[in-house]
Amino acid sequence: MQMLLQNDLLLATNNPGKLFEFQNLLDDYQHVNLISPESLGISLEVEEIGTSYLENALLKAKAFSNASGKVVLADDSGLEVDALDGAPGIYSARYGDVRGPAQLEYLLERMAKAGKKTRTARFRCVVVLCQRNGVTHSFEGICEGEIGYIPRGENGFGYDPLFVFPEYGLTMAELSSNVKNKISHRSRAIEAAKTILDELFPKI
Repeated sequence: MQMLLQNDLLLATNNPGKLFEFQNLLDDYQHVNLISPESLGISLEVEEIGTSYLENALLKAKAFSNASGKVVLADDSGLEVDALDGAPGIYSARYGDVRGPAQLEYLLERMAKAGKKTRTARFRCVVVLCQRNGVTHSFEGICEGEIGYIPRGENGFGYDPLFVFPEYGLTMAELSSNVKNKISHRSRAIEAAKTILDELFPKI
């Protein structure tokens, strides 16, 4: 039992889509016990009052670490649209105070009102690992693309149906999980984080 406890990694998210994605991205860590807050009976909503992705990720990592005593992996990510001067950015999850398809419509409306022809954008993710002793490590991942004109695809969440990869001609929500897990902002941040994950959870 102690071995399992030492190999616990708490994924600090209550978002089912993000939790599923993290589990896929960490598939090669079969020796690590990936756990969700729900599995520990933790119902924690961390107010994202930081002024950057890093500050918000640190807030979540430390809050879940304090609540669980586990090694914690937390992230904060957002969509940065050039026509909107980088918005919604760190406010992506609550942009327009709407959720789901309505949020995609709101983004397209804001772009139309901005009246700019450019549709370039990027997803940015910052991942924070918080050790049991409170030491933290941060990593960043970015992927570039464009904002489409209509939502397409079912394999994703958030803004994925609008985020187009020109080289594929597909939105992030249309990509297979295998491709998405190689090129997404979250996958790139996780890939960078593996240098520390390998130290914290060495294979025996």
